[in-house]
Amino acid sequence: MFLLHPVARLSLSEFSVHPSTTIGIALFAAAYIWRARQGPSAADRFPVGVTAETATTAQLDAATAPAGPTPVQRLSYFSSLVLLFLTLNGPLHDLSDFYLFSGHMVQHLILTLVVPPLMIVGTPGWMLRPLLRRASLFAAARRLTSVTWCFVAFNVVLAFWHLPPLYNLALANHGVHIGQHLMFIAASVLMWWPLMSPLPELPRAAYPAQMLYCFLMVIPMSIISIYIAMADTLLYPAYAAAPRIMGITPMQDQQYGGLIMWIPGGVFFYAVMTVVFFKWSNRGEDTEESAQVGWVPSAQS
Repeated sequence: MFLLHPVARLSLSEFSVHPSTTIGIALFAAAYIWRARQGPSAADRFPVGVTAETATTAQLDAATAPAGPTPVQRLSYFSSLVLLFLTLNGPLHDLSDFYLFSGHMVQHLILTLVVPPLMIVGTPGWMLRPLLRRASLFAAARRLTSVTWCFVAFNVVLAFWHLPPLYNLALANHGVHIGQHLMFIAASVLMWWPLMSPLPELPRAAYPAQMLYCFLMVIPMSIISIYIAMADTLLYPAYAAAPRIMGITPMQDQQYGGLIMWIPGGVFFYAVMTVVFFKWSNRGEDTEESAQVGWVPSAQS
């Protein structure tokens, strides 16, 4: 049975559905389908500022290749939307909102570490290029997707929303809670951009920089999670009044939540570092150009 409003109980026979999330996800799906059917214009096939006359051989080859989105890209994008729906509705939503802080940490890790990279993988660069046609927007996008800004933006947002007054406010106010999740997702897209950008004009970092970026990303998350796990008082008292599950006390729940952010979150970035290392080894070059989508070795240009 599907319910249209949040419920303060956990049941495998009921799946709570929240209109705000459903509408937002449907809009993302509709926009993707519309853009895919529209297809790329001739200008969309080249990086901003590049034309057929000024393009390199590799850029010309990329422009004549099938534009997609490919079946793999479609699968990745719509998997991200399905996962987003399952994360913000149903048992995980109810567990995180009404029972366990540690459940909320699982939800937040999915929203920041799993959903955004699936979205980026599923989005061909040409879909986004029309947004960059205006010089002012392109300049702003270049600044927003710089490695430094992406690192700072994600970690500031993460720290900001785990401050007890703001976290408790989000639990008490549904509108604020929606804003919190939107900020997590937006900041996470930026965080993933230097690693996965589909647009060479808003480039990925070079592979050595990507590895350093992943290593440094672990540090702020570890500081926040240790602060939560080692606190000697309840930071988020809303969960103290929640029905207990499996005998987990509020303090244990808070400690588990901190550990979930600390250990799986940290291990995740080390796993990404491993993937980056093998990509770097396979391409055999340290330059920023070699890390971009569609890159080919200069000998093949």
